[in-house]
Amino acid sequence: MARETTRPALDIEALKQQHKQLDTRRTTARAHLAAARKQLEELSAEARNAYGTDHLDELRAKLLALRAENDQKRTAYQRHLDEIQAKLAEVEKGFGGE
Repeated sequence: MARETTRPALDIEALKQQHKQLDTRRTTARAHLAAARKQLEELSAEARNAYGTDHLDELRAKLLALRAENDQKRTAYQRHLDEIQAKLAEVEKGFGGE
């Protein structure tokens, strides 16, 4: 047997007020949904223009590739700076010995 919840009976004015509140909430929810859909479409278009896709898995793969490329460039730059620093140290050592 299902348990019934007993609620006090509302008069017609209370029911009308409750309906009005629910209708307002529904209208607000629809407006938020429309705004969210519009924003999603704008962001999807932006992603397609910038990255050639708006599919999440493809964007994640591109992000991983960009991070790997950035790490490689950073490593090469660090190596280059280390070489410059070593050469400068040699030059300074040469001038200091004379």
